[in-house]
Amino acid sequence: MKKPVIVVHGGAGFWRPERRRAGVSGVKKAAKAGYEVLQRDGTALDAVETAVMCMEDNEVFNAGLGSVYSIDRRIEMEASIMDGKTLNAGATGLLTDVKNPVHLARIIMENTDHVLIVGNGAEKLARLFDLERRDPSTEFRIKDWHELRAKLKQGKVDYLPKLHELIKLHPQLFDLDTVGAVALDENKDTAAATSTGGYSLKFSGRIGDSPLIGCGTYADSEAGACSATGIGEVVIKLVLAKSACDLMRLGRTAQETAEELIRLVNRRMLGMSLGLITVSASGQIGAAHCSEHLCWAYMTSGVKQPRGALKAKMIREDR
Repeated sequence: MKKPVIVVHGGAGFWRPERRRAGVSGVKKAAKAGYEVLQRDGTALDAVETAVMCMEDNEVFNAGLGSVYSIDRRIEMEASIMDGKTLNAGATGLLTDVKNPVHLARIIMENTDHVLIVGNGAEKLARLFDLERRDPSTEFRIKDWHELRAKLKQGKVDYLPKLHELIKLHPQLFDLDTVGAVALDENKDTAAATSTGGYSLKFSGRIGDSPLIGCGTYADSEAGACSATGIGEVVIKLVLAKSACDLMRLGRTAQETAEELIRLVNRRMLGMSLGLITVSASGQIGAAHCSEHLCWAYMTSGVKQPRGALKAKMIREDR
């Protein structure tokens, strides 16, 4: 048992060269922040919330500050959190200016009878609990939006008829820097959390996998926990986070689980960009992806400083 354990990701997909160092530094900082909670006998739930909030406050990631724009220049953020001990969960979406969407997701979990609240209802709840607000836009995202829109107007992008072909031709269209964390605490309880701004030029009103329990986020202390990143529509169709926990319940290691599900993505959704992080009930960790990069980091009792990288186990497409 390698408890406590935390694994975080800052997004799968194509990481531009000028952002790579900041991305790895950011996930290492988040892993350390979450692990410090665990060292103080905090819960796995507290740890994943802390780690994800750390990344929501870092503009290099597409979550909270630095979220991407929809096609009509709107920011719509979403997040979820799940307690593996109780199976309680909270999620939210279509947020425009809540500073930390994952914190609102936890409020929904602990203070309402619901799991998922989006849009106006979520904004009202944020006001009720006096949550901090901020403008999540950045100069980088504004510049990026103008460039992508110009390509659309010039007919250089045939918008979304074949998503995987778009990714191959224009990887910069999809800043898939969803952030997430999974953890196991000293009491052998797990938790998971995920937060994102979606992907560039999405349609307004689109909900991805991040706030959907069982898709982008799932935790069950009898099995493990998982957070997904990448093309949300793929994650939703394959219900990947719950599938990961089911495999670990059956005895797969955390790494075997991540790799097996990425192979499933390759087989059923060829050419899609995706990554997974996992932690098992026994404290094993896993990370795998079929995207060009997966920005991720982890800490366990066996390491003194967080370890981070832009790649984990890359599973190539089956030919």
